[in-house]
Amino acid sequence: MDTRKVPKKVLPPPSMLDALIPLIFLVVAIVVAIVIYGDGAIGGPVQVAMFASAAVAGLVGWKNGHTEPEMAKAAVDSVASAMGAIFILFAVGALIDTWNMSGTIATLADYGIRFLNPSLFYVTAAIICAVIALGVGSSWTVMGTIGVALIAISGPLGLSAAITAGAVISGAYFGDKMSPLSETTNLAPAVTGTDLYTHIRAMMATTIPSIVIALVIYLFIGLGTDVSTALPESLAVGGIEEYFRTGLVPLLPLVVVIVLAVRKVPPVLAILAGAIVGGVVAVIWQPSVVTAFVGGSGPLAMLEGVWTAMANGFVADTGSEQVDELLSGGGMESMLVTIWLIMAALAFGGIMNHCGFLAKLIEPMRRRANNDRKAMIATGTTAIGINVVAADQYLAIVLTGNVYKEDFRKRGIAPQSLSRQVEDTATVTSVLIPWNSCGAYAAGVLGVTTFAYLPFAFFNWINPLVSFLYDALGWQIHKVPADQTYPDTPEEVEFYSVEEPYGKMKPDEG
Repeated sequence: MDTRKVPKKVLPPPSMLDALIPLIFLVVAIVVAIVIYGDGAIGGPVQVAMFASAAVAGLVGWKNGHTEPEMAKAAVDSVASAMGAIFILFAVGALIDTWNMSGTIATLADYGIRFLNPSLFYVTAAIICAVIALGVGSSWTVMGTIGVALIAISGPLGLSAAITAGAVISGAYFGDKMSPLSETTNLAPAVTGTDLYTHIRAMMATTIPSIVIALVIYLFIGLGTDVSTALPESLAVGGIEEYFRTGLVPLLPLVVVIVLAVRKVPPVLAILAGAIVGGVVAVIWQPSVVTAFVGGSGPLAMLEGVWTAMANGFVADTGSEQVDELLSGGGMESMLVTIWLIMAALAFGGIMNHCGFLAKLIEPMRRRANNDRKAMIATGTTAIGINVVAADQYLAIVLTGNVYKEDFRKRGIAPQSLSRQVEDTATVTSVLIPWNSCGAYAAGVLGVTTFAYLPFAFFNWINPLVSFLYDALGWQIHKVPADQTYPDTPEEVEFYSVEEPYGKMKPDEG
């Protein structure tokens, strides 16, 4: 029996028109969805547009010789790459509700209303999230825990949820980006061939000025904010304390999440543990809240209350509409629309990548980068483009690094300049795109649409602008000394190369 492998058929690269057809269809479909549905477009119409665009990409790929099973596998594999994010979303949905039921959010809101100065709230929120993200290395964990609480506090203080979300995201992404514990901060240098701490030092030149500018803006916005719509402290605190027992005990679930995150327990397990501890605290510390929610008493009723809240959400009944709105919502069920969006976007990105459309779209930009400054700008532009089209920051980091590292090698540009540029663009902009897994996650857990918080996530769009300004001026483009060899970078990713169709490379898990 002949056991020799049959070589895979090599297909010619797609034309630029082939690559543009699905992208143009997607842009038109999303614009039409937004025109018709407005803010409600993310609730389903954009997902339909994504799936239709994936079908268009599949038809163009089929025309070019790609088989349906191969493209289906590419779409499934792309969605499978986000299963970790999907599980985190479910865990956060459960956590929000048990924290509402246990009084964790109520206690944080109580303390926040009492002690936080509304004029300094935005800048304080950004700093708190930055410090915690720097320690735990996960922007997602910070947004899904501290971020949720800060959003809840902003309402009674008469502050904007959209600006609060922007401050939370800015702080969380700064801390994540500069943390040696972060997955993306480890992934970028691994792909480009530099070491972790050289990469972090390179990022300081653009990242620190960006967060300083963002904090100054939050400070000025806060100082000029009219808080006349704030809920009177006596009414807010009174409504909370009449319904919940506040104190240190309800903060135990938050402590558990932070401790587990610092100890590098996987985020989904840390967050799920926080949700479960929240349920236990609710049963022990807030039994009247649980029984009122479920309409019964006894051990089974307690279990039913926690179980129902984790699955379908919690509804407070304090007698105050504003306080009820503050302490209600969540549940795994509430994350389904966000998960649907992530799956649709990644299916489209997977087919675009498999059929070579991404590589084709990138190639002209890479070829025109005929000097160091243009190479840096092209790298950042490519990373942002992949975030938009492929809807995944990890693919944006790895694919961009792999596409440009040989050009950087030939030019003698040090790999930390490549890794810095990739993180300044791929990492921080992912959360600004509604259908990107990061943007969908932030909107889902914070309860604020991506379009609403986007203008106020100052760090996340100032950082790329600062980076591009440096590139245009030729700043921070480090060169490899003549007496040193360029480092090898074995970590690669699977993507369709224009020069080498079906090129397979090994992805780094970060």
